[in-house]
Amino acid sequence: MQQAQKGFTLIELMIVVAIIGILAAVAIPAYQNYTLKARFTEVVTAGSPYKLALEVCAQDGSCNAGGGNFTAISVAAGVPDAAAAAAGIPGIPTSAATSPFDPAGVVLAVAGAVATLTITPRAVSGITAADTYTLTGTLGADGKIAWVKGGGCTTRASGAIC
Repeated sequence: MQQAQKGFTLIELMIVVAIIGILAAVAIPAYQNYTLKARFTEVVTAGSPYKLALEVCAQDGSCNAGGGNFTAISVAAGVPDAAAAAAGIPGIPTSAATSPFDPAGVVLAVAGAVATLTITPRAVSGITAADTYTLTGTLGADGKIAWVKGGGCTTRASGAIC
């Protein structure tokens, strides 16, 4: 009389281990890129007050020098210069805020019809200083700003993180 088979054969177990290995080889890099993107959102968020302030002043005309141009201002190390303070642009932070990312890396240059906001993060948790986040805004005749994203965060080998 034959006994019924109990348990799994060696080949069945090897197939299961191979399938788990393939899934892990795909899932782990995707998860790492996902968590890197999640950490980088703080860098993107750090530029929001500057971007919003420029959009508001472009709409109400408080930062327009005339002829479709901005009033020339700059922000270095997260702190506005005297021209920005004199222009009285509402919403531009008056000092660098604390963050895990270096507030000294916030630079805003506004001249003519173009505003360039560059944020350079500190090297933290897989994000490097080369992963800059750049927004270039062009003031339109209608008072709206067209923003274009760029910087090192768009050119990473594993894919863009911004």
